[in-house]
Amino acid sequence: MTYQVLARKWRPQVFEDVIGQEHITQTLTNAINTGRLAHAYLFSGSRGIGKTSVARIFAKAINCEQGEPGVPCNKCRSCTEITEGTSVDVQEIDGASNRGIDEIRELREGIKYMPSSSRYRIYIIDEVHMLTLQAFNALLKTLEEPPAHVKFIFATTEAHKVPATILSRCQRFDFKRIPLAQIVSHLEKIARDEGVEITSSGLSIIAREAEGSMRDAESLMDQVISFSGNRVEEKDITDILGIIDRDILFESSAAIIDGAADRCLEIVEKIYNSGYDIKEFYGALMEQFRNLLISLIAPEKHLLDMSETDRQEIARMAAKAGEHKLHLLLNFLINREEDLRFASNPRLILETTMIRLASLGDYLSFEEILNRLTALEKRLTGPLGDRYEAGSARPSDGGTPGDTKGSEGGGHGRPRDRGKRKTWDDFLAFISKRNRAAHSILKEWRLVDFTGNTLEIERGDQSFSSRYFDDRERYEQLTGYCREFFQEDIQVKITGNRRAPAQPEKEQEKKILRRGSSADSGLPQTARDLLDLFDGKIVKNAPSSPGKLGPGEMKNQRRKTDERDA
Repeated sequence: MTYQVLARKWRPQVFEDVIGQEHITQTLTNAINTGRLAHAYLFSGSRGIGKTSVARIFAKAINCEQGEPGVPCNKCRSCTEITEGTSVDVQEIDGASNRGIDEIRELREGIKYMPSSSRYRIYIIDEVHMLTLQAFNALLKTLEEPPAHVKFIFATTEAHKVPATILSRCQRFDFKRIPLAQIVSHLEKIARDEGVEITSSGLSIIAREAEGSMRDAESLMDQVISFSGNRVEEKDITDILGIIDRDILFESSAAIIDGAADRCLEIVEKIYNSGYDIKEFYGALMEQFRNLLISLIAPEKHLLDMSETDRQEIARMAAKAGEHKLHLLLNFLINREEDLRFASNPRLILETTMIRLASLGDYLSFEEILNRLTALEKRLTGPLGDRYEAGSARPSDGGTPGDTKGSEGGGHGRPRDRGKRKTWDDFLAFISKRNRAAHSILKEWRLVDFTGNTLEIERGDQSFSSRYFDDRERYEQLTGYCREFFQEDIQVKITGNRRAPAQPEKEQEKKILRRGSSADSGLPQTARDLLDLFDGKIVKNAPSSPGKLGPGEMKNQRRKTDERDA
């Protein structure tokens, strides 16, 4: 007997055999049982998920002579002919090769005749989006008012290419990709029936490679069995299907997280010698870091389709890297993907990319920069006796540290009595243990009022940090800290700096003169803000080109050149 591939041998013959499309099979069964049959149906979805199989089952169910309503018997003449593809009354048309207006005109002529032996004449047009616009227009009138004995079933992988005039005349059903767990379960059933020994992890590899398509999964399994026989090893699956080995992916991500550039080069050499496609490996590497990030953000959401051993290893590596670094790595991979796509030497691009990824740990985040600036500021201002720690009561306030009304110059006060008299200083001490960057900003800000459930604070004087909490994520983080500390539903209101801190007149004059000087006027705003923050000045500004030298400098430089030439 001629061998029949698994995809054909295990093709569903009744609605109960269809996997992962219960929302469609149940609707069609109910429509048959109640007699609410439409004249045209459109089945859309990706490849290999059951569109044509459901169309055949539906054709058998409405033409079956012996079975129950909605359940074809698969024994009568009509069911047998439809299964074998020899039925005169059920015609399957390939829309890709019969896409012209002449074929549609021939179809319109044929629907006038009554079915020869069945209840309905059924036309199944696969890949209907391939029809020309003229063919669609020729089909419109017939599709809107067909004879009572005719039913149309259209199948397509690209429903957006079907004209709206056709869509409005059909009942549309969108098929879903089949979940990985259901594909693995079905493959296990096939393996038991075929007498094949294969592990669940091996079947998971095949199911992931199928990308939600049952037909692709069955075809890949057929290929693997042809290579390995009745005993299939995981190594055989990766070799015959050309799948990137998981060990290489884990080794690559570990080398990048550890910052081992030399190991990255060795891995690229191994990938190249193994014959893997560089671009395919790059996509798998992005998927690997996506899994690492998800294991930190949503570990309990079951968004990772992998074995328990791989899940534990992913969680360990993700905890070692941290969320911030994983964000940087994944964003860098995404931004460099286009360079690899159009590269003539993809290996070189992959090597440089992995080396850069391994060195990303040397770059500082914004919070780390603020922490270092804060430490530097403390070292510069620590010896001065007339400076006060942020959050401490100042002698000029004229009141107690817990008095918010003490003086207009008061920097920080007690928000209000909350049982244990929690003060603004207490809150700053609390937040310093949670977020050093936020503490560095807030210690220069001023408490304005705390009435009801609203905490009002005023921005600091430094423009470098006054916009820190304009970021929505940081603002929500600050609100969460307030609610956690005060044990109430606190709303934070941030106001502008309505009162500049008092400064000696001479210091103000020096700052105004420095800001107005020609040496600083060309600096970026951020650089000028840093000069103000640390009370600094530019001692020497090296000229960028000889054309910008002054007359005296030009003369000195010419004299030095003459002496060197002599």
